[in-house]
Amino acid sequence: MKKYYTLHWLAALVISALLAGCGSSGKIAYLQGTETMTPEEFAQATTLYDARIMPKDLLTIIVSTTDPEASRPFNLVTPTISQGVTTTASTQGQLQTYLVDNNGQIEFPVVGMITVKGLTKREAEQKVKGLLRTYLKEEPVVTVRFVNYKISVIGEVARPNTFTIQNEKVNVMEALAMAGDMTIWGRRDNVKILREDAEGNKRVIMMNLNDPYVIFHPDFYLQQNDVVYVEPNKVKAKNSEIGSATGIWLSATSIMISVATLLINVLK
Repeated sequence: MKKYYTLHWLAALVISALLAGCGSSGKIAYLQGTETMTPEEFAQATTLYDARIMPKDLLTIIVSTTDPEASRPFNLVTPTISQGVTTTASTQGQLQTYLVDNNGQIEFPVVGMITVKGLTKREAEQKVKGLLRTYLKEEPVVTVRFVNYKISVIGEVARPNTFTIQNEKVNVMEALAMAGDMTIWGRRDNVKILREDAEGNKRVIMMNLNDPYVIFHPDFYLQQNDVVYVEPNKVKAKNSEIGSATGIWLSATSIMISVATLLINVLK
């Protein structure tokens, strides 16, 4: 009977420790207090996000006209080889990408160097279209797309990884969802975003996802190449330290036992 009560007490102690480690729902729930927000407050977030081109971005730029031959010189196409015959037709080849250099420029066929840093896709399309008016008899259709629009999520999430964003628009909560959400050990109140701007300046942005007004944060939408870091809470950090120290202690003990055993065998 005494043994039963001892086991029962130990089980209760373990459960209490786990509950204490997980923390209250007040620290786990996202966007707390949104039910008290008014429609006027939600109306603050009316500006649509549009990504801007930065150095080291990879772009595809397609120029289309009613006469394909007229626009052919302005489309970078990788030649394809089929049964020993090389073709460069834009419908049969693969479009090459433009790498934006550190000065924010790309080298466009026929036209030369074009500065695109800081422009949205729409602005870049209009700029290229304006430059092509000198060379084409008709108004071309210009389409600009990002190829390497990626963000990374690391730390206390279920599946840390780097993700390619096809629609070139993602907010911090969508990024966490792609990574399988935070673990129970992740800090919701201090999510960090590591960012490098177009000039190469680096900064760390702090974001509290418990706060309902985080949706109005100017950096709620991520830029290309952002890294979202979820740091562990105090309990997880402390457990990690204890686990590391325990591992070292066990390793040292094992070595001492091995040495003692060896000495005993030698001195026999």
